[in-house]
Amino acid sequence: MATPAVLNAPGLPRHSLGIPLGTVSQPSQPDISYHPNCENWHARTARRLKEDPSLPKTELPPGFPKRLESPLVWEGQDWKSEKQWVYELNEAELKEIDDAVRYFHNLNLPFGLISKETFPLPTLGPALIKLARELHYGRGFFVLRTIPVDSYSREDNVLIYTGVSSWVAPSRGLQDKNGGVLSHIKDLTSAHSGAVGGPAYTTDKQVFHTDLGSDLVSLFALEIAAEGGVSRISSSWRVYNDLAENRPDLIRTLSEPWAVDEWNVEHPYSLRPLLYYLDEKIIIQYARRYFTGFLGLPRSSTIPPLTEAQAEALDSLHFLAEKYSLGLNFQKGDIQYINNLSIFHARDGFRDNEEHTRHLLRA
Repeated sequence: MATPAVLNAPGLPRHSLGIPLGTVSQPSQPDISYHPNCENWHARTARRLKEDPSLPKTELPPGFPKRLESPLVWEGQDWKSEKQWVYELNEAELKEIDDAVRYFHNLNLPFGLISKETFPLPTLGPALIKLARELHYGRGFFVLRTIPVDSYSREDNVLIYTGVSSWVAPSRGLQDKNGGVLSHIKDLTSAHSGAVGGPAYTTDKQVFHTDLGSDLVSLFALEIAAEGGVSRISSSWRVYNDLAENRPDLIRTLSEPWAVDEWNVEHPYSLRPLLYYLDEKIIIQYARRYFTGFLGLPRSSTIPPLTEAQAEALDSLHFLAEKYSLGLNFQKGDIQYINNLSIFHARDGFRDNEEHTRHLLRA
């Protein structure tokens, strides 16, 4: 049989190899969309295991651990009460925040200079530093409850969010290619239906993913939806342990280069793994829409299709994350912080009305 290299040899007619014209098909994208289908996942898994029963016996990539042991490895059922992850602000701490708002305004500085020094929190600040350690060395998430958002202007809510967050993480990551460090997350489909390419800006369900380019992700609820919109998180380290034990072949697949859609004519895609093992830490960085497309940003036609192994790996990440997930009761005025390098996050679909239009800030 001719090798792929021979088949692609320039100037060599296919009929000279004894291959009828028109009979060589190009690889096509598997049956997979942004919204995962559990039946398709199970069917694909069964089909691949039938074709190759040795897949579960695949060796892990060199250096990758067989099992992670850490407080960052948890299941949703491990948490019995939100008191385990919610920090309730008391009256004295709320007054400190209010005083810090006045202090910053008296400095006449631009918002780019908001920091621990320009937003002083004498007693709450040390508590936030302790909570920040929990993000990296403990469970990996916490919720700060509750900022009285209706008592402040929109500008001051941004100031409070940034000032409080500077005690948790002093550096702010980029939110877009234009250098923005703060995003407004709300449904934009009514005004920009054809241009919305990110599920965060719709009322649609947002499947499990990580954000690109940041170690921590935070969300501040200025307003919640009339119905739905539950925030869900899941330990990616727990998902890793499941795959390492039961499907090490998918660990290998995730650690190999993938064609990531860039939606760019000149540079349509980049190549990188979705799974890394660095400094004795597992890092999974992925968002499903880069491989399936979404609404106004359909999958580019000029990039290589996913393999069946990659399609199964994507579905496995989602459904295992769903299996081990925890739903957070995200209330108006709450600030949610998560370790983006060890936790997947997702969001249920929701419905807005005139009284309640979901609006979050993200940094």
